[in-house]
Amino acid sequence: MIEILSPVELERAEATGALVGRILATVRARCRVGTNLLEIDRWTKELIDDAGAVSCYVDYAPSFGSGPFGHYICTSVNDAVLHGLPRDYTLADGDLLTLDLAVSLHGIVADSAVSFVVGQAARPEDLAMIDATERALAAGIAAARPGAKVGDLSHAIGEVLTDAGYTVNTQFGGHGVGSTMHQDPHIANAGRAGRGYTLRPGLLLAIEPWVMADTDELVTDADGWTLRSATGARTAHSEHTVAITDDGARILTLRP
Repeated sequence: MIEILSPVELERAEATGALVGRILATVRARCRVGTNLLEIDRWTKELIDDAGAVSCYVDYAPSFGSGPFGHYICTSVNDAVLHGLPRDYTLADGDLLTLDLAVSLHGIVADSAVSFVVGQAARPEDLAMIDATERALAAGIAAARPGAKVGDLSHAIGEVLTDAGYTVNTQFGGHGVGSTMHQDPHIANAGRAGRGYTLRPGLLLAIEPWVMADTDELVTDADGWTLRSATGARTAHSEHTVAITDDGARILTLRP
């Protein structure tokens, strides 16, 4: 399913995106050495509830997961990159943490993710990997305009990631959003320009480059959800929800 939102629905989407950005910024600011992942999940639940919003994750049970997910935010640490199930783990100095959040407010979903290093012991290679995903996200957003093809976004993202020396997994990537969290079109993080669905004003897209330091192969934890690099290498993930407008892509999930 691909939804094209009306002007009224786009206004609601802006409110949802702003909420997601605020929650991620708030939770990130609270994360420090000694924070437990289950604390992060509890904070997120409180912030979602206080806003009168609905979690997209608690009841999420797709075919690839061991659902329902049962938590409010994805917390992926170090070699985990996607769908990190919150667990009883205390963050250490130098941990590379990804927070991924999707909520629905007034019937419209927004989705965003951010990777960062906890504490002071940041590895230069971790910071470079985070930077690569952020630059790839910016390239994908710059390519997202009416008349562009999905392949144009994939090509722009993939060029940045491969030029930075990473191999790209195309199994999981960006996607449409709207009244539900995961919709068509799928936006692979590498691809050929000029191919695929043509973007139109009113379309919402969650664009999300992610990489693993030395592989493109994933393995799944025993929890049935958390996806890790097959080699144990570190990972990074950056994501924004954007609205396609007549003037290009407008980022809805900016973090204050």
